[in-house]
Amino acid sequence: MATPRYKTLVDALAADIRAGRLSPGTRLPTHRQLAAREGIALVTASRVYAELETMGLVSGETGRGTFVRETSLPPGLGIEQHASVAGLTDLNFNSPSVPGQAELLRSALRQLASSGDLEALLRYQPHAGRMHERAAVARHLLTRGLSVEAEQVLIVSGAQHGLTAIAMGLFRPGDVIAVDALTYPGFKLLAETMRLELAAIPADGNGPDLRALERLCSRRAVRAVYAMPTLHNPLGWVMQDQQRHDLAAIARRHGVLIVEDAAYAFLVENPPAPLAALAPELTVYVSGLSKSVATGLRVGFVAAPDKFVPQIERAIRATTWNTAGVMTAVACNWLGDGTVARLEIEKRQDAMTRQSMAGEVLTGIRRICHPASYFIWLPLADEVRADQVAMSLVRENISVSTAQPFATSEHVPHAIRLALGSVDLDSLRQALEKVKNVIGRYTY
Repeated sequence: MATPRYKTLVDALAADIRAGRLSPGTRLPTHRQLAAREGIALVTASRVYAELETMGLVSGETGRGTFVRETSLPPGLGIEQHASVAGLTDLNFNSPSVPGQAELLRSALRQLASSGDLEALLRYQPHAGRMHERAAVARHLLTRGLSVEAEQVLIVSGAQHGLTAIAMGLFRPGDVIAVDALTYPGFKLLAETMRLELAAIPADGNGPDLRALERLCSRRAVRAVYAMPTLHNPLGWVMQDQQRHDLAAIARRHGVLIVEDAAYAFLVENPPAPLAALAPELTVYVSGLSKSVATGLRVGFVAAPDKFVPQIERAIRATTWNTAGVMTAVACNWLGDGTVARLEIEKRQDAMTRQSMAGEVLTGIRRICHPASYFIWLPLADEVRADQVAMSLVRENISVSTAQPFATSEHVPHAIRLALGSVDLDSLRQALEKVKNVIGRYTY
């Protein structure tokens, strides 16, 4: 049987791309030009490019054309899965730490070993955590401007597990979840796994375009809004009071739940009230201690309206049964004795130091960031492709993320995100200088 004409074209173009005869960043002919050149129908030309895009070899960009993608980036070089690539300076993933944290852990474990009923920590715990530990988290949340009862708190194995428990407990496959057009990749992965439909909301200055959200809720049966109002990842915005009230009003009008992700909120001094404080009856709040204390301390917490607690608790039972007793005990002791509060202040100052350094080094490059955040968003000029910049940085032994893992709409901007919190200050400065040089090579 003869091979279809379109398939022959796909194979030929794929071979040219893989062999390097068509280099990354090459603009391919338009659909009409390809059709005229090869003597095929326009719909067949579109099918050729669609198949190449499915293969990951090209990317079609509205208003710009179809381009050959950079295919030699190491697997996992993005936020969707954190791969430790030997020899790379990691500006891809945040694991912020300050001096003395290991000694804090040694001291905490010694204290735990000499106190109370240690054997109890080796047994199964209540699914949502022991009540005195839930009360400790409730007191901590009060410092965040959120007043909840201990019974509304569920202890989870980190904020990502909290999001998973919320999705499993409250959502069903096919539910529509409104999200920012650029959002946390962990939630994208969760939505894909749960078969949730993500509806992208464009940005509007320092927050989501709430008029677009209103239109979406009027047209579609939106189940929930996933929001990061206090230090958005990756854009670093902090929504203002009026924006928060407006978002809560939209959710009330349309009967939409709000999932408030506050993983990085601790870095913002005196932020506006959480959405969960403005709309407590329909907001589920999730955060954890991975960024404020240590990524290896897999302790997080969810605060939910009473009516949602049983469903989320069942999801915890179905996934981890309960949070590890030893780690939860350490975390709650640190919440009670001020260790967490002290570490948050130190990390806020550390993040500000790193942002200040980045501002000095990256002079002349457009940056989107918060002055106390651990990440920077760098939009690239129209003629610059993010995959090429990322690959050039890999050759300089630097790992960054492109916009692809964060994007929830068809339009993926050419930008890179720099995570500032996983390397020492000297290494960070050297890496930032290389980032500036590489971007400069493509821009000038």
